Amino acid sequence: MKKVMLVDDSRTVRLIGRQIVEGAGVAVAEAENGEDALEVFHREGDVDGVLLDWNMPVMDGLSCLKALRRVADASRLRIVMCTTENDFEHISQALEAGADEYVMKPFTEEIIREKLLSLATA
Repeated sequence: MKKVMLVDDSRTVRLIGRQIVEGAGVAVAEAENGEDALEVFHREGDVDGVLLDWNMPVMDGLSCLKALRRVADASRLRIVMCTTENDFEHISQALEAGADEYVMKPFTEEIIREKLLSLATA
């Protein structure tokens, strides 16, 4: 995996995520909501994976996930929902919409590294 986009409205979460992802030797792009994520994806074009929050202003994570799946090569772009939404209905919606993985917040460095490795080898 060459580049991961961190999509979260929390600057703190993006900072922590950046440290984890860059520590794993992967480049990082950031967006603070789903609309920004779509712009970054189109502008940078070389994003391989996305860590995507669910609850954000402007465009939520589920809407962003669906939009990315419409414009991106679904077999190439790997998407991990990373959110506090932990009920079965939310998990099911995300996976049905095309999420490759689902991580609950608060996450640990080990979990994010594990998910990145699984995405890189998928």
